[in-house]
Amino acid sequence: MRLERHPNNPLLKPNVQHDWEALNVFNAGVVYHEGLFHMHYRAQGLDYISHIGYAVSEDGVNWNRLQNPILSPSSEQDARGVEDPRVTYLGGRFYMAYTAYGRLGPYPETGVPPTGITPMYAVSDNLISWEPLGPMIVGEDNKDHALFPAKIDGRYVSFHRRPPSIWLAFSVDMKNWGKHVEVIKPRPGLWDGKRVGAGGPPLETEAGWLLIYHGYDENHVYCLGTALLDKDDPRKLLKRPTQPILVPEEPWEIKGDVANVVFSCANPVVDGTVYVYYGGADRVIALATIELEDLLAWTIGEG
Repeated sequence: MRLERHPNNPLLKPNVQHDWEALNVFNAGVVYHEGLFHMHYRAQGLDYISHIGYAVSEDGVNWNRLQNPILSPSSEQDARGVEDPRVTYLGGRFYMAYTAYGRLGPYPETGVPPTGITPMYAVSDNLISWEPLGPMIVGEDNKDHALFPAKIDGRYVSFHRRPPSIWLAFSVDMKNWGKHVEVIKPRPGLWDGKRVGAGGPPLETEAGWLLIYHGYDENHVYCLGTALLDKDDPRKLLKRPTQPILVPEEPWEIKGDVANVVFSCANPVVDGTVYVYYGGADRVIALATIELEDLLAWTIGEG
């Protein structure tokens, strides 16, 4: 099973006219709402400090960007960047999961203890102005969090990552999170043998929660794969194919700021089609699609 790359890829490239997005644009969160695709994407200038920009599209392919970022570093907690937005629409509001990268974060790899990486949540009614809800977890290397688009047993549910695995956490107020449980681990010898992390918000299907996630192996090649979790109790892993659905193949996926990377933060479904937006080699934003029923059938059949 392979996703179909869009022929116009990459859809978004760095914009040298704006210092804050002149070097890299990647890892975008996308929601489809009231007939429009809304994108929040990570961008870097030559200083490597990450900001979050906004773009809008009628067809999901051709985008109009705002001139200025909608979220930028504002404290010591995120002094080195706000990263990897994932947006979920729930209960009439939009929730953004993003990573605050502080002074002590290990990016680029320096051996510094990773105490400056904090998973954050914010909420919005208009997709432009965001109200911080605070950190999900503090004091540990944690990111790749994504909010489920529905409550389960009256609680919010979120993925997060305690290296090297994908975990779940639960909350009644989006501020205090607990009942942490490990749900997806690396599989040594396979494409996701070294580390795994959630992609976009999971998709609710009759068969369960369908997750598109990323993983990498000993060679540090990032690929995308799928997993299916129980609909009533997402702590239960039902299916997990051994093969990925997207691997770095295009030149702009193989060579960029970080080599051999396809990394997704968004998978909205529009008219039965899954739109998987992903970063290519941490430099550009691309799109691959697949019919939801095909992706689900393959996940169930192969898992």
